[in-house]
Amino acid sequence: MKHERIQSLNNRILEEYTNEKIVLGDGNLDCSIMLIGEAPGAKEVELKKPFVGQAGKYLDEFIEVLDIGREQLYITNVVKYRPTKKSTKTDGVVNRPPTNVEIEKFKKYLIEEIDIIEPKIIVPLGNTPIKGIFEDNFKIGEVHGKALEINIKGKEYKVFPLYHPAAVIYRRELKAVYLDDLQELKKLMRKKC
Repeated sequence: MKHERIQSLNNRILEEYTNEKIVLGDGNLDCSIMLIGEAPGAKEVELKKPFVGQAGKYLDEFIEVLDIGREQLYITNVVKYRPTKKSTKTDGVVNRPPTNVEIEKFKKYLIEEIDIIEPKIIVPLGNTPIKGIFEDNFKIGEVHGKALEINIKGKEYKVFPLYHPAAVIYRRELKAVYLDDLQELKKLMRKKC
């Protein structure tokens, strides 16, 4: 049933965004934990899979700390295509954060994806995924490492926001906070999963 529902959802996304290189969610449809990133990068577009390449290295650390395997996760992004902008430094294109309009366009799909997967814990990585699931204007700096709750289509879900692992690269002072938050998530997993 889940497989047919996710296939139908994916087909609708592909039909609506025929001019974009779409990266769909991937992973265990019966998972306990659903990770939500903001949007795919170049490597994700190339391989048509979320959290590979450099992002995959961050994911490896995440799953190592939690003592789980990638096969136990479902991984998706709020925006399913790569938002880019021209770069004068590289004479090419670089990633940019999704706009509020892009987030809103994909929000209905993300909510349906959560409804299909029904994870025990939703882990939004950064501000964009938080905007993708909450109506409130939360900021990751205020809610990271805290167990929240949300009602989606009549079901209650635990939400555990984390800084995006890439943020730790740019702000080294977040590394200890990030690792502490992962330990808290591990405790929550023992209770919920």
